[in-house]
Amino acid sequence: MLATKAGAVRRRSIAITVIGAALLLAACGTGGDTPGTGGKSKFAKLVWWHNANAEPAKSFYQKVVLDFQATHPNVIIDQVITDSESMKAKIQVAMQSPNPPDVIHQWGGGWMADQVKAGKLMDLTASTKDAVPKLAGNSGWQIDGKVYGLNFALGVNGFWYRKDLFAQVGITKTPTTLDQLMQDVHKLRNAGIEPIALGGKDKWPTAFWYGAFVVRECSKTALDSTVKSLRFDDPCWAKSAEDFQQVVDAKPFAKGYLATTAQNGAGSSAGQIATGKAAMELMGQWDASVITGLTPGQKPLPSTVLGWFPFPSVPGAAGAQDAQLGGGDGYSCSYKAPPVCVDFIKYFTSADVQRRYAKQVGRIPANKDASDGLTDPNLKAIVVARDGASFIQPALDVALGTDVGNALNDAVSLQLAGGSTPAQFITAIQDSATQHK
Repeated sequence: MLATKAGAVRRRSIAITVIGAALLLAACGTGGDTPGTGGKSKFAKLVWWHNANAEPAKSFYQKVVLDFQATHPNVIIDQVITDSESMKAKIQVAMQSPNPPDVIHQWGGGWMADQVKAGKLMDLTASTKDAVPKLAGNSGWQIDGKVYGLNFALGVNGFWYRKDLFAQVGITKTPTTLDQLMQDVHKLRNAGIEPIALGGKDKWPTAFWYGAFVVRECSKTALDSTVKSLRFDDPCWAKSAEDFQQVVDAKPFAKGYLATTAQNGAGSSAGQIATGKAAMELMGQWDASVITGLTPGQKPLPSTVLGWFPFPSVPGAAGAQDAQLGGGDGYSCSYKAPPVCVDFIKYFTSADVQRRYAKQVGRIPANKDASDGLTDPNLKAIVVARDGASFIQPALDVALGTDVGNALNDAVSLQLAGGSTPAQFITAIQDSATQHK
């Protein structure tokens, strides 16, 4: 995801470029003398890759650039904006370039560990000692005690649901156990309402279901051990696949779920919630903003219509029932980025910027001093679940690294489609892990 160079460098310009295959060889970050100053004043250019391609985030990010440049007059920030679905693949290609992007979107975990192993990221440990303690869950952006990214958003997965559709079938309380959830599914189905939307085509939303069972069945010790060793021999992994199969057999998902995308268009799983075509969706903390962009007129659903509840407990499960599957977003600096890159991502994660991020974009900030910027009761509920969790397990495809994570997504999706059994699922991801050790 490399940007084309701006034709003429302007001190406080914002160059927003469209990514295409032909751009992957263009230069990304530069530093040198400011044009027109006779070479006496140094400047730095940051190429910032992010996925804020829709309002209100798009305008917020542009304001962040302007505000930062106002206090750093010799810094030019070029924004390269792409869509969320293809970002990971594009970043992987771009980071192989001799001139990678300077500021890159970072999910942490094993995905980040692969970049660290390849020597592609800047070690931020010494330069971010003042920032890290303020960020909830920054351990997910650390490798062997060293910091390689600062997270700016952190939340947990749960169900976004239509209160009006629940009320229509007489559901007055959100389910707290898996059995209660399945009972609600039957009530909705019997009333002709699609119970649960699922973007099965994108695969990772399906893996959210498997991951939700993993944190109910596996201890933190077992999870940490598997992430490190890539051995899936603890019985909790197979038990989670069996739990997921029981859900699949109950047929709770909306019609056409195997061909449904997660976030693109009115027919996506988020779009089905936005238009009232389905009653609920298991998704990350960002879903409310996606749903807003897919409602008629792109207006937020009021809290009297849209609600949230955490993934319920699983009877008989051996893991901590208050553990949560979640994660967030952060930024890393590439190994070739100018030093001001660190200043910029520290600015983005500062309390004032994070508070505005919460208010204007409606996302859950990682900075613990900025949660008071949230006004949506649903987001406040997510913060309560996040802060009350015994631990937060990052999404499995992130935690396990690119190759094994993708194999897990593929295996879960195959099981969803009826192409494998829980036992075959475990064999498939273990085979992938063995090949990539």
